[in-house]
Amino acid sequence: MNRIQKNDMVRVISGNYKGYEGKVLKVYPEKKRVIVEGVNFIKKALRRTQQNPQGGIAEKEAPIHLSNVQMLHNGEPTKVRYKTLKNGKKVRVAKKTGEIIDN
Repeated sequence: MNRIQKNDMVRVISGNYKGYEGKVLKVYPEKKRVIVEGVNFIKKALRRTQQNPQGGIAEKEAPIHLSNVQMLHNGEPTKVRYKTLKNGKKVRVAKKTGEIIDN
């Protein structure tokens, strides 16, 4: 279970995109990286194919390290910690407010 998961809203806290916010599209837990919507664009050359006879250059989001993003809960940046409920279920909790993030 990761502190940041797919569909979470995050804010970039360092780098060229500092201050940008977006939704997490994909998480790579083994590499500790995430892809955030609208952040960290790279240009990628496309080779010519039958579907794309011109080829060209496409822009797409590249992964960003987990340490460079912070979770947003109710629009406020917060750290995430874990708590085990009485029924034994492990849930994510916003450290700033103490509210449960997961349902």
